[in-house]
Amino acid sequence: MSQQHCHFDASRSLTALDQDSTIIAVIEMSQSKWLVAALVPGVARHPLKKLDAQEEGLLKLLHRWRNEAGQAGRAIRRIVVAYEAGRDGFWLARWLRARDVEAYVIHPTSRYRVNIGVRRPIASIPNS
Repeated sequence: MSQQHCHFDASRSLTALDQDSTIIAVIEMSQSKWLVAALVPGVARHPLKKLDAQEEGLLKLLHRWRNEAGQAGRAIRRIVVAYEAGRDGFWLARWLRARDVEAYVIHPTSRYRVNIGVRRPIASIPNS
């Protein structure tokens, strides 16, 4: 009999992504403001919101988007957020996870490159 070896691979998700029941949000953080963008099932627009840097406001926004998806006939079973590690990195992830939100903190020197030259300043993006 052959023996199969299981090993941890951080590049592979252990949970399948069901796009019809998952809100996916990304956060760009500064010291005083957070810019949150999301894919919300059943909502045609791509929500984008600038918030004060406060965890309660973020959770309220995620729940509002969950309610919008529910009104569009989509039952949300999973909320996932990702953001770059920084001043608010790890305590916020623990806080969100304690409130049933999956949080992924991305190391700033990850292997994925971002073309900073094409990024718009947060101040030029309208609130939604």
